[in-house]
Amino acid sequence: MLAGDSTTRDEVSALGRGLALLRVLADAGVPLSNKELADRCGIPKATVSRLTATLQSAGFLRLSADERFALGPANLLLGSAFLRSYDFRQEARLHLAELAEAAGANVHLGVREGLDILLIDTLRPRSAMIVSRMDVGARMAIATSAVGRAYYASLPPDRQAALQEDIRAASGEQWSQVQARLEAALQEHALHGFCSSFGEWHPEIHAVGFSLRGARGELYGVSVGGPAYLLTRELLMGHVGPRLLQTRRAIEGEAGLA
Repeated sequence: MLAGDSTTRDEVSALGRGLALLRVLADAGVPLSNKELADRCGIPKATVSRLTATLQSAGFLRLSADERFALGPANLLLGSAFLRSYDFRQEARLHLAELAEAAGANVHLGVREGLDILLIDTLRPRSAMIVSRMDVGARMAIATSAVGRAYYASLPPDRQAALQEDIRAASGEQWSQVQARLEAALQEHALHGFCSSFGEWHPEIHAVGFSLRGARGELYGVSVGGPAYLLTRELLMGHVGPRLLQTRRAIEGEAGLA
């Protein structure tokens, strides 16, 4: 949460600002100074200095020799605990690995995080000519990625409407275009059981995506994709698409949901 954002009655402002600093550092990918953090977060530099000192003492930040902050080891403890909570990863992994080999494409398993799908597992085919840079912790936008659209299309009507409103608020003047693409994704999902994205999430990436239900009813998204010049529209829609549905039936069947 940035300094200018409104807060709810029960929200703790200092905690929200500290978490905002961690998120900015995670997105930046490089160490940042107090001033750089203040500029990016819209928080006064004096406040940032107190927050970084607190986070450093707790192990969530580490200070480099040039007086810049990077994420500290305590974040790894939380991240590892977060991933361990998704035992469904292990249940689905064998089938997703087989899917990666059959498709000759990278397969990513993710959950929703804000307006993105956060990757919690990644599988690559042994025959991969190019290694994907996407890994656990990376994000794909719901509105433009195949996996995000499949997730959106699989939500119950009330949750789908709430997510659409969040996307509308974030889209600004681009909403009419985004809305048209979301509506097309709903039609595609109803017709095929999965969604596609050809150069919309990234101009050089083609992908198809589908959703999965966990044993406790939780919703996951799966992306199958890679370089556009290797994974043509015809290949993904005609060959890979039907395999997605087989994989979903197998995984959900083992989870007792079929």
